[in-house]
Amino acid sequence: MAQANRPLSPHLQVYRWGAHMMASIMHRATGMALAVGSIILTWWLFALASGPEYFAVVQACLSSLFGRLVLFGITFALMQHLASGIRHLFMDAGKLYDLKINSLTARLTFVFSILATIGIWVAAYKILGGL
Repeated sequence: MAQANRPLSPHLQVYRWGAHMMASIMHRATGMALAVGSIILTWWLFALASGPEYFAVVQACLSSLFGRLVLFGITFALMQHLASGIRHLFMDAGKLYDLKINSLTARLTFVFSILATIGIWVAAYKILGGL
């Protein structure tokens, strides 16, 4: 059979990597991370309803170093998904399609999520006294 002479579909080697690509990938990844976070939240709420003994076990797990790293990651995922979602709302309204503006707002989602995550954890440690 003769091979047709038609162009190949563009793929990753055709496009230059950009912040808008990373923001899109992170939006999907943080959505999956938040699904895991909802399972952890459900586990915590179940423990809260189960009584003080089981709640203490769950609190010990979540306040361990590994637990805090997981909660920190979930906080970052929430802030990144929030910022990216707001960015997508503007894009759905037909805004932010200029490549420079699109790339800038993609970068700003990362800046916001990092600063907001750190701010939330600093505030939590100040208010709760070290968890």
